[in-house]
Amino acid sequence: MTNTTTNLPPERLLELKDVNVQFELREGTVRAVNGVSYHVNRGEVLGIVGESGSGKSVTVRSIMRLLPKNTSRDDGSILFQPKPGEEIRIDGLSSKSKKIRDLRGDAIGMIFQEPMTALSPVHTIGTQIMRTILLHRNCSKKEARERAIELLRKVQLPRPEQLVDNYPHQLSGGMRQRAMIALALSCDPVLLIADEPTTALDVTTEAQILDLLRELQAETGMSIIFITHNFGVVADIADRVAVMYLGQVVETGTVDDIFYNPQHPYTRALLQSVPRLGQSPVHRLKTIPGMVPDPFNVPRGCTFNPRCEFAVQGTCNVEVPPLVRFSDDQQARCHLAGKLPQEVA
Repeated sequence: MTNTTTNLPPERLLELKDVNVQFELREGTVRAVNGVSYHVNRGEVLGIVGESGSGKSVTVRSIMRLLPKNTSRDDGSILFQPKPGEEIRIDGLSSKSKKIRDLRGDAIGMIFQEPMTALSPVHTIGTQIMRTILLHRNCSKKEARERAIELLRKVQLPRPEQLVDNYPHQLSGGMRQRAMIALALSCDPVLLIADEPTTALDVTTEAQILDLLRELQAETGMSIIFITHNFGVVADIADRVAVMYLGQVVETGTVDDIFYNPQHPYTRALLQSVPRLGQSPVHRLKTIPGMVPDPFNVPRGCTFNPRCEFAVQGTCNVEVPPLVRFSDDQQARCHLAGKLPQEVA
């Protein structure tokens, strides 16, 4: 559905407000996403970071309407504005509706974490890219094949004229990920969702993929949601950051805000666990105590309080923390936001 009047400013591409997703499992109900709100502006890279189980991937699958069948709750507002003045309520679309199928692969592209499970093993790389092009573009099979070869060349794959007829198992991990990027970019999306696209790759290949995404983003002007658990990757590619923990966004801000002035204890703890240049080789990195809580037994009050070194008993373990705003870009969900002791280097 497209509205004639829009609620979003022209620079806003995507906006999530109070998105909730829960699943029904044999053991009980899991609230995977709990009131998530964030936005993406045109031409920017939003990094979403957090430990496994924080709800990063489930949130973007809600955007794509790719949630599993055991989803018992899926609500909140997801507004998408592919062009200024053209607003689409994604949250109101069925996963099988023509509108969402028209958006997937066209205005919104997605790179999955493991291309071997995302790519069809019984179809060539070229066939899979051509199928997407033919679905969304009015062109011949010859033109679609030429476009597929052009895309494989753009993502810097060698011998694209031959590789277009290869199957996924004939490619290395890094080459498969490049092919997955080519597939996601086949119809020039305005939004690219990259769900931990470098996790399974070695450090050298990871750096090459990040360089490639930066080049493609600069060339096309598309926006990117980049999901990762690695703050080093966030620093390398993102403009703004959303930090997630146990289904909630606990802090958002620019990269500089997050790295140099974190306001949530979880953000600070994550940063303290990352090695830094210039540190002594005997410097002991801090670790976050405990584990991410059982999703069937979420702590009262602030969900991070059992692991937080600054938690105030009687407050943090009882009251849900407010969202404290520090600027238009930075805000944190914490009772102690803005009151944390100065970090010691």
